[in-house]
Amino acid sequence: MHPMTASPCITTQRIDETRNFYTNHLGAKVVFDCDWYISLEFEGGQSLQFMEPQQGQALCDPAGLTYNFRVADVDTDYAEITASGLQPSAAIEDHPWGDRGFAIQDPNGITLYIYSDREPAPEFKSFYKA
Repeated sequence: MHPMTASPCITTQRIDETRNFYTNHLGAKVVFDCDWYISLEFEGGQSLQFMEPQQGQALCDPAGLTYNFRVADVDTDYAEITASGLQPSAAIEDHPWGDRGFAIQDPNGITLYIYSDREPAPEFKSFYKA
């Protein structure tokens, strides 16, 4: 198998809330929208899809699901996101494994971890593979 792209598709009954959240707070662009299925794209080409259940399809249980978003400047994004009215579910902080980040939750209960790379502490450097 040689995938050209891979992206998650979450089954939800909150399509409108989800569309508004990602476009208004995170700058996503809607690239496909047929009311029950949306495809959202971020600058750089990353994408997420959400769909309402079809023909008895089960809803996704987002408990424990986290999307990691690596950004160039987490402090700027933190300021913009909190200024838009969102409250972080995890405060912004430096982590010894090599990032600075914070978390928010989307309307589906999915945790979005937003971070920038930092130099890892010495005890974590050996875990990085070239």
